[in-house]
Amino acid sequence: MLEDLLVIETAAVLAGPAVGMHFAELGARVIKIENKRSGGDVTRKWKLPTEDPNSPVSAYFSSVNWGKEHRMLNLTDVEDQKTFDILLIQADVLITNHLEADAEKLGLSRERVQALNPTLIHGHIKGFAAQPQRPAFDVVLQAETGYISMTGTADHPAKLPIALIDVLAAHQLKQGILLALWQRDRTGKGAYVEVSLEAAALSGLINQASNFLMAEAVAKPLGTLHPNIAPYGELFTCADGGRIILAVGSDAQFAALCTTLGQTTLAMDPRFVRNTDRVMNRVDLAALLARSIATHARDELLGALLKAQVPAGAVNDIREALATPLAQRMTLTSEIDGKPTRRIRGNAFRIEPY
Repeated sequence: MLEDLLVIETAAVLAGPAVGMHFAELGARVIKIENKRSGGDVTRKWKLPTEDPNSPVSAYFSSVNWGKEHRMLNLTDVEDQKTFDILLIQADVLITNHLEADAEKLGLSRERVQALNPTLIHGHIKGFAAQPQRPAFDVVLQAETGYISMTGTADHPAKLPIALIDVLAAHQLKQGILLALWQRDRTGKGAYVEVSLEAAALSGLINQASNFLMAEAVAKPLGTLHPNIAPYGELFTCADGGRIILAVGSDAQFAALCTTLGQTTLAMDPRFVRNTDRVMNRVDLAALLARSIATHARDELLGALLKAQVPAGAVNDIREALATPLAQRMTLTSEIDGKPTRRIRGNAFRIEPY
């Protein structure tokens, strides 16, 4: 769809490169500029113990750098800067994530970039909104914007196992760049689009933010549970050892759950009739449900719940999740620097013209 678009990416790690790969997957020509002095994007070296230590790429690097041309340049070198400027003048989009203090020496200041290419869409990711020189990494943002305080359990706080703040910021920047391109088609003018990891993280708090802003409810770590709904997030072990999770969001769904389990009296119990009652008495409810669920095999029970339109799912590990037919269709194999790589497709949407 974007085969005529030229995107230059100087960003490293995950958020910025994920934006670049978004455009690569849509057909754009994406040229990734990597720091020649340091041996390229630092994530080339972020390897699992089981990975080849001599490979020029890692699994982490491969996850967001598919479909790009990779060029090693030192942007503080005069000749390399000239090479970069030639590309920049031709480009439609520039993606950066440098610290503010490095903009001048890298030739990436907003003023210089705009002067070289007034129609360019310059997308920039920074860490903290009001602390331009502070290095930002996902786990720090998860801590400072409240995510870790809500994740895991009271005794064992946890971070989300992916760099979710980077992912949120990448989605925000993609939206901004696409809107700026749409605007450029109408005005002929370029634009500077900026998002901070901090702002993206705060935006991602959604209902938890509103719970506090409207009811002064400070979210506590609940494991997989939901503060507003029950049984939603409760985990149960079945007779064959398989585990399921429930996501019952309405009184009607709860009644259907009870009928499926042969526990119709639970749906009429005053402690559980309404969602607000179930949230207040969720521990007692979970104990009663667990006894019944433990008598069923997982797949058989999930089939019955699906037939009754009760939201529920199997608790899969990543091997099981990536073995599903959809995940298999979304798994792509390619090469980076001559090395075979595998990754999951970044764009999950599909567009079908009428």
